[in-house]
Amino acid sequence: MTTSTPGPASPAPAPGPVRRDAEATKAAILRAVRYLLARHAYADITLKAVAERAGVSAPLILKYFGNKDALFERVLSFEADADALLDAPLESLGRHMVRHVLVSQSQQRGDPLLRIVFAPLQGERGDILRDNFRRQVTDRLADRLEGPDAGLRAELAVSTLLGLGAMNGIVRGPHLRATSEADIVDRYAPAVQAHLTP
Repeated sequence: MTTSTPGPASPAPAPGPVRRDAEATKAAILRAVRYLLARHAYADITLKAVAERAGVSAPLILKYFGNKDALFERVLSFEADADALLDAPLESLGRHMVRHVLVSQSQQRGDPLLRIVFAPLQGERGDILRDNFRRQVTDRLADRLEGPDAGLRAELAVSTLLGLGAMNGIVRGPHLRATSEADIVDRYAPAVQAHLTP
């Protein structure tokens, strides 16, 4: 009786190239632009700097966005940020907005509103940034409010959020950062909600 001896095991197939998640990569690029735009004038920001910050190559940025102007136009809009920021019923919107700012800063390394503070650095693009902010954030919020002075109340509510964002994200207040998110929401949300439902 003949027995066959097993031959050498066939080698495992070589792994293919690692594929990037295109949406995650685009999000990383946009986060990098927001970060840089909050610290430098548009004219001083290079695609190389964006690429290094995002961990990608400059040609990949061009593949996804076309050119520097098209890339930065995406960041000058607050439309998607406002969608998330305002996504709650009016009676609980203050809590939602405060939590959203804190979570965006701590987990997503960004802020839905704070780049408006740096509009004066951006020349003509600063005017676009301000106009977009008014239309897409404060005017949109005002349209949801009932009662008198809706525009003023919307601007005051957003101003209150910007203060929180600046203290937590730019100043990095040590007491604020050492306090739990839930505690901050409990303490801070009533100040925002007071403008929304007076």
